[in-house]
Amino acid sequence: MTDTMEALLLGRGPEWVLDDVPIPTPGAGEVLIRNHASATNNADLPMLAEADPTHGGTGNQSIAGFEYAGEIAAVGPGAGRWKAGDPVMGTFPSAFAQYLVADHRFVLPRPTTLAPDVACALPTALLTEFGALSIAGFRAGQSVLSTGASTSIGMIGIQIAKTLGASKIIATTRSKDKKDLLTSLGADTVIVTGSGEDLAESVLDATDGKGVNVVLDHVAGDTFAACLPATALDGQVVNIGRLAGPATTIDLDALSFRHLTVHGVSFGFSRDWETVPILEALSTEVLPAVQRGDVTPVIDSTLSAERCREAAARLRSGNTVGKAVFTFA
Repeated sequence: MTDTMEALLLGRGPEWVLDDVPIPTPGAGEVLIRNHASATNNADLPMLAEADPTHGGTGNQSIAGFEYAGEIAAVGPGAGRWKAGDPVMGTFPSAFAQYLVADHRFVLPRPTTLAPDVACALPTALLTEFGALSIAGFRAGQSVLSTGASTSIGMIGIQIAKTLGASKIIATTRSKDKKDLLTSLGADTVIVTGSGEDLAESVLDATDGKGVNVVLDHVAGDTFAACLPATALDGQVVNIGRLAGPATTIDLDALSFRHLTVHGVSFGFSRDWETVPILEALSTEVLPAVQRGDVTPVIDSTLSAERCREAAARLRSGNTVGKAVFTFA
């Protein structure tokens, strides 16, 4: 193994820059991962812009990205059960590179049925959507509403809810062109909000006036407010994303009279006490379904790391359906 690797860096301008950097060394409790493919996330472009020194950014240079898939290359002391050669996937900082070092507790086994350029598009969504359902106390037989369900993580959330035994899954999208896609992934009812359908009324109609037990909200803004009267008595509302912005005005009567519980989630690496148990449960409750092919990512495009500018342009267009993936030679 050489001493350097290729990595996509931010902090040098408005685009990722592919350059050679030293291969990291795993410390105590860490593993070195040979990465073959990485998937993009919503946070990647804002982080690129924040570091861009040519437009007032910090100029702080670092390796970009979070999601990866490959195999263990080396292990540090106290790195648990992992050994060199184990197929793995996960979400951890500095993932847009041929190698990365990760806390061994955040690494997931990669199902043998999945190639790296497919597996890399799963970990963030698996953690986020399963984590949100877990925090909501979801149980088999309950109904689920997913707003902004045609997002990359939203599409995985539908499949997880179905795998875990949801009685009814209602999904929203602004595009009628994505209705069939969401149905194929397991949604029983798809509400096209961009066509003027009223979210709350449509959900109540689909649930005989009762509302859903659990809401996975990826949109926020006015959509979050509309979710409250669409939720059943003693229901759970989990905000995951804020595609429509972080601010909204809610009807407190809808919240209080329905005895709702509202959660906000963001599964960061500093909250290991929260994230690690979710990953452990994920391995037993969801990864078998991934192995069977019951939970699969939607891939928009797969490009070599050298084509990073093309990938960024694709992401900025807003026309992606599913994940954009980088491969590393």
